[in-house]
Amino acid sequence: MAVIHIKEQGRTLRETREVIEFLQPFGIWFRQFEGSDQLPEEADASQILEAYREPIEELKRTGGYVTADVINVKPTTPGLDAMLAKFSREHWHDEDEVRFIVYGSGVFHIHPKEGPVFSIEMFKGDMINVPKGTLHWFDLCQERTIRAIRLFLDPSGWTPHYTGSGLDQDFQPLCFGPSYISASPTL
Repeated sequence: MAVIHIKEQGRTLRETREVIEFLQPFGIWFRQFEGSDQLPEEADASQILEAYREPIEELKRTGGYVTADVINVKPTTPGLDAMLAKFSREHWHDEDEVRFIVYGSGVFHIHPKEGPVFSIEMFKGDMINVPKGTLHWFDLCQERTIRAIRLFLDPSGWTPHYTGSGLDQDFQPLCFGPSYISASPTL
């Protein structure tokens, strides 16, 4: 389950209802899906896309997305540091960024037009839609592992538009880790 941390306020949101309500004013939606435990740990992209075919097709119909893919990153991924450097600098996109975590974890940092920067740690089963134009950056957690389904309006994918603000350098990846999940209440 996702965890939101607002560093400036020293505040952490752990309950699904709190997470959803906090994100709504920013136009960000959050959902949880069950069933990823049915997939083998090393499932390939086609197995993952097939396992979630129905929700993917529903999101395509309702959100206008035309394609979906699977990103699979682990510590042994060639060029991992260079890849992460692209995501970990503040940027925005011309389209929504939809990401569904199938395995592993990562953290989005959101820089809203009004209000403090906040982070959203995402775990297996969490899905988020960061609206186009939203300033954000993304980091992997300590295990540097994530497998996620991404949905796109443009088949060529997202193009990052970097702000060059340097704000991202003031925030470290904030990851509570797997032990947090079992201690979190669910609604």
